[in-house]
Amino acid sequence: MKNKYIKIFATGGTFDKEFNEINGELYFKETNLYQLLQLGRSQIDVKIETLMMIDSLLMSDEDRQYILDKCSKEKTSKIIITHGTDTMVETSKFIAKYVKDKVVILTGAMIPIKFGSSDGLFNLGSALSFAQVLESGVYITMNGQYFKSDNVRKNKKLGVFEKIDF
Repeated sequence: MKNKYIKIFATGGTFDKEFNEINGELYFKETNLYQLLQLGRSQIDVKIETLMMIDSLLMSDEDRQYILDKCSKEKTSKIIITHGTDTMVETSKFIAKYVKDKVVILTGAMIPIKFGSSDGLFNLGSALSFAQVLESGVYITMNGQYFKSDNVRKNKKLGVFEKIDF
């Protein structure tokens, strides 16, 4: 029997970016997951681990391999990865090649949490819900929808994720 908790791996991305009000730059400090779970009044047993705090455009093949290794070794069968949206599809496809016996969901935010009007809290809540009900596979969850890793793209013009085959 697999463990009941949901593991959340933080990797950075817009989800965890901070805003420097003086110079207007975005930067990383630490994950916002603990505050978001508290804000959302989550009652789900989760274990959070920060793997890295980077912009997904800077994510390397070695970084993806590290994420894959952590997913493969994780004891629970339900995993959420907070990830930057620019290369989320690429990472999901890489993980899907190797992880077949777990539910792995990548989610993120289009607007930093620290801006106050972020979609991150909603996306995290959706990921937590989908992680409990989806069958084994690798998915992306954004804007209340889930997509299989091999059938999704980021529509940069509209700022949403969508299925590839309409």
